[in-house]
Amino acid sequence: MAGAAQLKQFFTKAFNLVVLEKSRMPWVDYLRGIAIVLVVYRHVLIGIERSGRSIPVVLEQANMIFFSFRMPLFFILSGLFISGSIAKRTVKKLVAIKFENLLYPYLIWAFLQTTLQIVLSRYTNAERTWEDYTYILYQPRGLDQFWYLPALFNTTVIYILVKTKLRARNWMQLLLGVALYFTGPYLRDVSMMSDWMEFYIFFAIGDSISGMFFKNPAQRFLNSNLTILLITPIFALTQYYYVKHFGSITQAEFLTISLIGCVSMFVFSFRLQKLNILSFLRVLGFHSLYIYVMHVIVSAFVRLVLTRFMGITDPTTLLFSGIAAGVIIPVMLYNLIIKKKLWFLFTYHRPKAVSKQTGLVQ
Repeated sequence: MAGAAQLKQFFTKAFNLVVLEKSRMPWVDYLRGIAIVLVVYRHVLIGIERSGRSIPVVLEQANMIFFSFRMPLFFILSGLFISGSIAKRTVKKLVAIKFENLLYPYLIWAFLQTTLQIVLSRYTNAERTWEDYTYILYQPRGLDQFWYLPALFNTTVIYILVKTKLRARNWMQLLLGVALYFTGPYLRDVSMMSDWMEFYIFFAIGDSISGMFFKNPAQRFLNSNLTILLITPIFALTQYYYVKHFGSITQAEFLTISLIGCVSMFVFSFRLQKLNILSFLRVLGFHSLYIYVMHVIVSAFVRLVLTRFMGITDPTTLLFSGIAAGVIIPVMLYNLIIKKKLWFLFTYHRPKAVSKQTGLVQ
C-alpha cells in the first residue's frame, strides 16, 4: 500500500495532476493538448525522414492533414483572450509579460538547441554551423520548431498596439490581417517578419469572435450533438481535398481549410470537456510551452538510443516512441527539475512560489 501511495504521489508531482482539479476552462487545455501532440507528431516525423528512413504513406498523409490547422489553433486561442488581458493590464505590463512568457524562452532554448546540434553534430541529422545563431534574430524558421514563439510574440504586441494606440476596430484588424496574410509570403527570406504577418489574421479572428464566443448561444452550439455531427463530414471532406491537392493549394483555400479545421477542433474539445475523458490531453495542454521547446531535443535523443544502441529502425516504432517521449519527458523534466532549480530557463524572474533561501517550492 505504501508503495502504491508513493507511486501515485510521484505521478501527481511529475505530471502536475493538480491542474485537473483547478477551476480552469477544460476545453482550453484540451485544445492546446490536441495541438501540441500534432506539433510533436510533425517534428518527430521530419526527424525520422531526415535520418533517411521512409514513413508509411498513411502517416505522411496524416501529417499533411494536421499541418493545415494545428498552428492557426494556437493563434486563434490566444486572440480569444487578448481583449480580456488588455482590460486588466497596461500595455507596458502586458508586453513585458508576453516577452517573458514567449520571447525569453525562445531566445534561451533556440540557443541551447542550436548549441547541442552543433556540438553533437556527429550524432544528429541537423546540419548546423555557428552561422545558425544569427537565425535566432531574423530567420527562426531555420531553427526547427522555434518560429512559433517569436511569431506569437510579434503578433500579440503589434495587435495590442494597433488596438490600443490606433483604436482599430475588429473589422479593421481583420482587414489588416487579410492584407498581411497575402503579403507575408513575399518576405519569407526574413521569417521573423513573414511568420507574424501570415498568422495575424487568425489572432484577429480570435479576438473578433471573443465577444460572442463566451456567451450561452455559442457555448450551446459548441456543445451540441448536432454540431459535431454536422462538422465532422465537412472536416473530413475539406481535409481530403487538402491532401489530394497538397502542393497546389492557394492561400485562400488554405485559409478556408484551416478555419474549418480549427472550428472542428474547438467542437471536439468541447465534446471532450462534456464527456470528461482523455484528461491526459489537459495535462499536456497545460504544459504545452515546455513540451514545445523541449520535444525536438528529447525525441532526437530517444531516436538515437533506439537506433544506435537498441537496433530499432522501424519508422513506425520510432515515430510513436518519439511522440510519446516528446510529450511525456518534457512534462516530467519541468515538474521534477526545471520548475524548482532551473526556472531561469523559462523566466528571468524567480517564481514567487520558490524560496530564495532554499530554491524549493514552498
